[in-house]
Amino acid sequence: MGDLGDTGEFAAVDTVPSRGLDGCEVECASSARERLGGRGPPGPASKVSAVVPECHPIGRIDDPRMSTAPPTRTKLFDRSRGWNRLADILRQETVGGMLLLVGAVVALVWANSPWSETYTSVSDFTFGPEALHLNLSVAQWASDGLLVLFFYVVGLELKREFVVGDLRDPRKAALPIVAAFGGVLVPALIYVLVNLGDPTALRGWAIPTATDIAFAVAVLAVLGRFLPSALRMFLLTLAVVDDLIAICIIALFYTEELSLVPLLLALVPLGLFTLLVQRRVRAWWLLVPLALATWGLIHASGIHATVAGVLLGFAVPAMRREGEETSLAERFEHRVQPLSAGVAVPVFALFAAGVTFGGLGGLVDALSDPVALGIMAGLLLGKTIGISGTTFLMTRFTKAELDRGVAWPDVFGISMLAGIGFTVSLLVGELSFGSSDERGELVKIAVLCGSLLSALLAAVVLRLRNRTYRLRHEKEVRDAGGGAPGAHVSEHSGEDRLN
Repeated sequence: MGDLGDTGEFAAVDTVPSRGLDGCEVECASSARERLGGRGPPGPASKVSAVVPECHPIGRIDDPRMSTAPPTRTKLFDRSRGWNRLADILRQETVGGMLLLVGAVVALVWANSPWSETYTSVSDFTFGPEALHLNLSVAQWASDGLLVLFFYVVGLELKREFVVGDLRDPRKAALPIVAAFGGVLVPALIYVLVNLGDPTALRGWAIPTATDIAFAVAVLAVLGRFLPSALRMFLLTLAVVDDLIAICIIALFYTEELSLVPLLLALVPLGLFTLLVQRRVRAWWLLVPLALATWGLIHASGIHATVAGVLLGFAVPAMRREGEETSLAERFEHRVQPLSAGVAVPVFALFAAGVTFGGLGGLVDALSDPVALGIMAGLLLGKTIGISGTTFLMTRFTKAELDRGVAWPDVFGISMLAGIGFTVSLLVGELSFGSSDERGELVKIAVLCGSLLSALLAAVVLRLRNRTYRLRHEKEVRDAGGGAPGAHVSEHSGEDRLN
């Protein structure tokens, strides 16, 4: 985990190996021979250390013969180490997905409890400077402010994929890229067909086109210990391209009023930010104000502020220079990822997913609305048909092929898993109908139900496939005589990449 050093830079903390017991024993052995007048063989230190039972690791006692380094004090509460542990936990995909789910569940329970008015009042409470067009409600700060961190991480991931990742090779990336477009077009088409004839409802055509990468990958990590690692890479590439398409849709189709002056002014801090990071400047007191200025001006221009996060992520170099262990994009993603997964996305879910059902009858009435039906059908059926169908057509009529070891039932399960829209679908729903509009409430219910159904059905399919690969792995272990089944994960497993 990176720390802010004395220079104020985003510096990665490297683990410096300390001299352990072995090194200490060598020193003790030498001292023992001196005390014995040179008698005794210079044998293994472990034998001599028995003569000197008071031996301790170097640097941990005050004996000047042992070390010139000052003694270190053991802190009862080490905040730095505690934060590092917490940050490492938050970087795990399963943890991020669980926090997102917890935020949504808390919102639903709160909004349908006797304290529902408190939820509404907190969500609608406004604060911020009006002169800067930032007098926003708490819910707007969550979607227009905190969620920028999520899209900043998405931008960093996209940059790395395009420069040094799988998307660098068009032949290798062609299949998931085209599948991602199919997973956007078919859900949108289904929604339009369901709501044909209602111009107002058609504003939500892009709601079922999104895939929540954090949630989907977290579900796969839980279920797919023995699934082929290539399957996870297929889902990641698919979701990354899906995010890029969603960002373009938000920028092009959900910008009602465009103010050119703030938009042009935003190029100044964005350009300075780009110049500094290209020169490997990591001083937070320079980069953070420039990033905030870029975000504020893009927000004032009328374009959704999350686009600023993607542009800032694209500006960070993803290539390593000579002598660098990690690229700047990897460093920044390493630092921001815990804030995105642990704060930004769960808080957004808390204030975006809160909807009052009005009992079972109200839930049934809400789900029978064409807007809700279009969203659920788009997420569950559209994603499954669009992704798996496009993948089949690509392998049938082009030279593209599935990765070795991946079967068509696996692709079907991943296509269904991509129907978890959640974060971006809720965001597009707010942009389409608003958060307080009656149809805005329907959108929340439909997105939650559609995402839940997609996750449950995908879990059934992937669980069965995981069992198939597990049995195959156990048979391989038995045939090879390599010990007890399950003692290690076969080449089909992507567990080491999932955690």
